[in-house]
Amino acid sequence: MTATRMSIDDLLSEARAALPARPSPPEALRLMRSGALLIDIRGDDQRRRDGLIPGAHVIPRNSLEWRCDPSSRWRHAAIRDHEQHLVLICDEGFQSSLAAATLQRLGLHRATDVQGGFQAWRAAGLPVLPAGS
Repeated sequence: MTATRMSIDDLLSEARAALPARPSPPEALRLMRSGALLIDIRGDDQRRRDGLIPGAHVIPRNSLEWRCDPSSRWRHAAIRDHEQHLVLICDEGFQSSLAAATLQRLGLHRATDVQGGFQAWRAAGLPVLPAGS
């Protein structure tokens, strides 16, 4: 069996096509204030360097699927069911698109990600706390 090869650009386009509307940073903040979970999947070094988003849940990318699957025994305490609105954020909005598409495959049909990621969030002047706050 020969696997079909795709470029990363193809894979990213396919992932984003599977997502509901990708909110801008201000839209993501409004969604969070309306009950959506904002999940920061950036690495430790990025969070230490750039700071934290108040109210965001930090879930490392390498354990995201286990922590977000409502049926997983390792699920994050904030994850209740497959109907939750999950908005992922990474550094620039690429890794989070791929991750959100994976969550879609787990049945979390309201999973999406922030356009432009944390860098766009900060550029929009939205709240950021220094790391360690």
